[in-house]
Amino acid sequence: MNSENIQKNDRKEIFGWMMYDWANSAFFTTIIGVLLGPYLLNLAQKAMCTGIDEALRTNHPCQDGVILDLFFFAVTPKNLPALCTAVSVISLVAFLPILGAIADYTHLKKRLMAIFCYLGVLSSALLFFVTDSYIICSILLIFSTMTFAAAQVFYNAFLIDITTEDQRDKVSSYGYGLGYLSGFLMLVLNLLFISNAEKLGVSTGLAVRICFLGAALWWGLFAIITFKSLKTRGAEKVIPKDKNLVTVGFSEIWQTLKELRRLRYTMLFLIAYLFYNDGIQTVILQSSVFISYELFTSKGLEADNSFLIIIFMIAQISAFAGALGFERIARFIGAKKTIILSLLIWCAIVIYAYAFFESKTQAYVMGGFIGMVLGSAQALSRSLYSQMIPKGRESSFFGLYEISEKGTSWMGQLLFAIIVGATGSFRQAILGLIVFFVVGSIILIFTDTTKAIHEAGNLTPEEAAQEV
Repeated sequence: MNSENIQKNDRKEIFGWMMYDWANSAFFTTIIGVLLGPYLLNLAQKAMCTGIDEALRTNHPCQDGVILDLFFFAVTPKNLPALCTAVSVISLVAFLPILGAIADYTHLKKRLMAIFCYLGVLSSALLFFVTDSYIICSILLIFSTMTFAAAQVFYNAFLIDITTEDQRDKVSSYGYGLGYLSGFLMLVLNLLFISNAEKLGVSTGLAVRICFLGAALWWGLFAIITFKSLKTRGAEKVIPKDKNLVTVGFSEIWQTLKELRRLRYTMLFLIAYLFYNDGIQTVILQSSVFISYELFTSKGLEADNSFLIIIFMIAQISAFAGALGFERIARFIGAKKTIILSLLIWCAIVIYAYAFFESKTQAYVMGGFIGMVLGSAQALSRSLYSQMIPKGRESSFFGLYEISEKGTSWMGQLLFAIIVGATGSFRQAILGLIVFFVVGSIILIFTDTTKAIHEAGNLTPEEAAQEV
């Protein structure tokens, strides 16, 4: 099917596309954002403290036992979740652009998205059966994160297929907003279930694992709406006779990198995004472990999963408001300036977490501010980047973008794991992330986004609106 014959801005198709954010946000909020980090930390600490009486384990040195010595830092239960995420993303650095390149040369974009989506659903559902092995839990975390990210490459690339330039800020923001509402609803269900688990005769551990399974099923079932709504597009380019899908994938990586040298401002934006979104994702992915340790574990208290869920519920609602509210701000001052404004707030958040965070009330406030700037930075960055991509290269360029997209940060995760391993302090690690926001902001300031859009042969949203 020729892409040119498929009308853009079709409401049914756009709704189906946005429903994927609704679907996979259950996995990201419930499993990655809230429950899996503390669950993996607990499994690893129990393994390190085998043979020691349970009553003596609180604050016992065994809880910081070395799982693996990597010479320049030690892997302990504290930094294991961050390291697993870093490993998954480093493994994807070459893999994602290859997938994107293959999608640009075939009509398989929708099919590949579905394959990786349901591989992610399966691997996250299998977490239900993990009761005592931190190794199996780590492997499933790595694999589910990889497949989540791979599906996201094709999902993001569809934004260009289904919308015109003047609609992308709005559609991208509404998509994220719908995802945040989904995450909030899923967290409400998790909270109600975990809070009443004992009344239902269910242990806390089993309740958490049931939540893993519920999030996986939510992802898989609602994604059906997406795959029924999205139309299959034909390839924009033809595979050369002397190449096959694999070889063209590798050659496209090289061609994409060469093209980035020509598209200087697109490359600058991508580098800026790589930094600041890496910081954002690391804060999100490690916030549940950070809060749980600082408020509970370090004080000899049992982690309160219900409290962590409430924090993320606050963040999800705030993110929904932020995605829509900052989109309106962007109409007046532009997407670039709006992103920079949100990054200044991110800097304030990590400084506050390092120097002042002490209580549950402060955690509620922090959750609100994190959500507010999370929605704006992610939604506007995706739509702005989509305008800087040459026609026919959408998946290839989004393969590079996905290296630091939703849930797939690697530099921040690695730095976080190293600092925790070297100092034993989550506060030092959270403060260290400020470098990503500062560097990303500086590079973005010097990025001429209008020139980037024109260099790619596209129109700015204002120019596109005038042509309608």
